[in-house]
Amino acid sequence: MSDLIPGLSLNKIQLDCIPGTLCDERLWSRLAPALGRAFDLRHVHLHQARTRQQMQSMIASHSAPQAHLVGFSLGAYLALEHALAQPRRVQSLTLIANSAKGLLPAEIEARQRIVAMLERNAYTGITRQRLRELLHPSHLDDIAITGLIQQMGLDLGKDVLLAQFITTIARPDLMERLPELDFPVLIVGAEDDKLVNPDDLRAMAARLPQATLHILKENTGHMIPLEAPGPLADAMRAHLEAAGDFNDNDGHRAPPPPFSQNQ
Repeated sequence: MSDLIPGLSLNKIQLDCIPGTLCDERLWSRLAPALGRAFDLRHVHLHQARTRQQMQSMIASHSAPQAHLVGFSLGAYLALEHALAQPRRVQSLTLIANSAKGLLPAEIEARQRIVAMLERNAYTGITRQRLRELLHPSHLDDIAITGLIQQMGLDLGKDVLLAQFITTIARPDLMERLPELDFPVLIVGAEDDKLVNPDDLRAMAARLPQATLHILKENTGHMIPLEAPGPLADAMRAHLEAAGDFNDNDGHRAPPPPFSQNQ
């Protein structure tokens, strides 16, 4: 089994992972074992930043000079901003559950209501209603998923949530700039994601010079790394092998996963 970067011996493939709102490295806890030994997940601790500029500076300083960036939700949007600002620092990009158009109007309104409520009251954690927006119905009673999401929310707390909501509600539409990114980009979404329109992902793939699009059809909502780590890992391995000219399949490239929808 090969787990080497071409030209560098005995090194795993470094993936610089950027989490979403009110998430930390625990977001990737199911993905890491599904990806296997060839990959080393490095975590950008986005929750430590308090401004948009600090978030971007953290991504720039913590990612590799030729990075394989992996971003989820807010982290994917910030990864896209970073790639547009510094395209020579990016070797490949994986965007999970995020639209380059920014937030849907309904999500903007929901976040503004949450901000107003938090500024007046204590934070008591992620509500059942919010879990219904984040997860596919089939996972709402899976305590391994819901408990992890709720624990991240409680551990990171009110100040992190306010900072991330307030500084990132404004997300300019980046669709027209996507043709600038002439390196492999994997886009992963879910047909049942209540926060991201899958048609936006199809439009993104059409504008990117080297895009691969995977839309998950069953039992997956917004929290793809927790709800579908296996299919996500399959898509990422194929994408990273193509981007980095390496493989971890005994010398044979991984075939496209069966759910692949390339558009």
